[in-house]
Amino acid sequence: MLDDLGLGVDKTEIAWRFHRGLIDSLVELARRLAAREGVDTLALSGGVFQNRTLFDGVAASLREAGLTVLTHRQVPTNDGGISLGQAAVGAARLIAGLGADDA
Repeated sequence: MLDDLGLGVDKTEIAWRFHRGLIDSLVELARRLAAREGVDTLALSGGVFQNRTLFDGVAASLREAGLTVLTHRQVPTNDGGISLGQAAVGAARLIAGLGADDA
């Protein structure tokens, strides 16, 4: 990126190259881990996947590799989804009569 900036490469092109490299790296890692663990379904979650370029690129490439991609529809992909999950676990523990020390 620094070389490209020094050469005057358009910043839009630099940003695209960065995203493409990150997408390719994430997909390769996910493919290897899926093969090693014997799974064919992956969930894309976390604040990084609020970035539409990353999400679309990773999801499309994983699907092209024959993997099933799960994603959020009704729950936010970032901290809001984590908070909802924590609340659900807390509620389940309360219903079951478990306290914080029973973890």
